[in-house]
Amino acid sequence: MVALASHASLAATRLVEPQLKLEKQPKGAVPRVALTFDACSGRTDERILSTLIDNNIPATIFVTARWLKRNNAAIAAFKAHPDLFEIENHGAMHVPAVDQPVSIYGIPAAGSPKAVEAEVAGGAAAIEEQGLTPHWFRGATAKYSLSSIGQIRQMGFRVAGYSVNGDGGSLLGASAAEKRIAASKDGDVIIAHINQPAHAAGPGVVKGILDLKARGYAFVRLDDATEDGSDETTN
Repeated sequence: MVALASHASLAATRLVEPQLKLEKQPKGAVPRVALTFDACSGRTDERILSTLIDNNIPATIFVTARWLKRNNAAIAAFKAHPDLFEIENHGAMHVPAVDQPVSIYGIPAAGSPKAVEAEVAGGAAAIEEQGLTPHWFRGATAKYSLSSIGQIRQMGFRVAGYSVNGDGGSLLGASAAEKRIAASKDGDVIIAHINQPAHAAGPGVVKGILDLKARGYAFVRLDDATEDGSDETTN
């Protein structure tokens, strides 16, 4: 009965999972993609981080306040490479930024505008304590109500959707993750996770990125490109 009630509540709430793409390059230009990584909780996947640093590949990292508390070495690495890493807001406690009481993938949403504000502001404050200034927000599950998107925009953040789900929430196998990322096209914004060092997806994420590099793709951070987001997330 609880599951049915949760399903009915979710069905009655219009949730969106925004798309985000980069402006496409002119014909004949170098194709490019944006790598974005969520750091929800837990530790750091050094397999991915070292690949980015060793290959001079830029990326946008969405961190939660609780992840920041446990990953000082990774934070130091981000700060040591400001040309590579853009640090953005993934919330305070990894709570879906939805202003209605629903459950998404089994995770209870914030449930009210006040709670959405606390999730967004708390994540931003934790990043600012590191001497950094976030401009983008991506909530847990990457799903939102249209009203919560408007609220987040009013708080001064663009909302980061994506166009390629690179690792299926870090649950894919290595081969599947590699294929998804390697199949990316010019303008794609890729989402993957950098906080699951024990998951099989990590090596596949690495191989997919290196496949794109070998094909001549360029990599950009979100703040270094013109983007087009659906559902009024960037306009």
